Amino acid sequence: MKKDKSSEEAFCTTIGGQALIEGILMRGPEKQATVIRTKDGLVTKLETPKFLRERYKFFNLPIIRGGVTFVESMVYGVKALSYSAELMPEEEQEKPSKLDVWIEKKFGTEKAQKFIIGLAVFLGICLSVGLFILLPTLLAGLVRHVSDSTVVYNIAEGAFRIVIFLLYMLFCTKMQDLKRVFQYHGAEHKAIACYERRLPLTVPNVREQSRFHPRCGTSFLFVVMFISILVFSLVGWSNVWIRMGARLLLLPVVVGISYEIQRWSGRHDNWLSRGISAPGKALQRLTTAEPDDSMLEVAIESLNLVIPDKPGVDIW
Repeated sequence: MKKDKSSEEAFCTTIGGQALIEGILMRGPEKQATVIRTKDGLVTKLETPKFLRERYKFFNLPIIRGGVTFVESMVYGVKALSYSAELMPEEEQEKPSKLDVWIEKKFGTEKAQKFIIGLAVFLGICLSVGLFILLPTLLAGLVRHVSDSTVVYNIAEGAFRIVIFLLYMLFCTKMQDLKRVFQYHGAEHKAIACYERRLPLTVPNVREQSRFHPRCGTSFLFVVMFISILVFSLVGWSNVWIRMGARLLLLPVVVGISYEIQRWSGRHDNWLSRGISAPGKALQRLTTAEPDDSMLEVAIESLNLVIPDKPGVDIW
């Protein structure tokens, strides 16, 4: 980022967001806003979510809060994605499958929507766990034909995990339907960066900001990959299926530790915090793209809607 006189007053905010289909979900300390650009203009939806960690102190304990926050973010994210898809022109919407029609007929529209969202979150978690946790462990088991060394097994598993993760990211960038989503992702980062520098939220000011942000979900996923290698290496190699089971048991610990590391690095600006966020920011070259001005307008609108009335409430 360019240095200017306002950079001395810069701060880190707890406000974060998620790119949607032609829109952005922005979440602040008190409210969350979904802003979608349609052919008729901007459509906004303002909500006041109640998170478990706010209602129960147990779920806000260090390590515990990481997994809870991750799952709840997925739930609200899928809801917002579903909402943005519903606002798209009918010719761009996918026709409901026979399963969707059956579920809606069986349970009713409201219950069917909750069921489908819950199913989507469950399948998303299963896909992530299977692809990035269990598959590398299974592939590393093949190394036993080459070596009996536990160190070699752990290195192979870590290497498989990172390669699969990078290939997955690269595959996503090749999907044409995601190109504009990545642009909205960049717009979200730019708007937050502009706000953190205490600059007026205008299109010219936001456009000048970097699309790479240290507290991005992409950075969090990379931290999860790295921490999983360290934590999983503590479990010795035995039967590959027992090892896969151990991975599942340790996964909440990995997510919890990764969340705390991300939380700490977001609060500090030193060589260590910059080092932690550097790999994730490099990966954002794949998951973000330069947005156009109309996308920046969506980001600005969504951010303005969740900025708390009382100054300082959203300081990280």
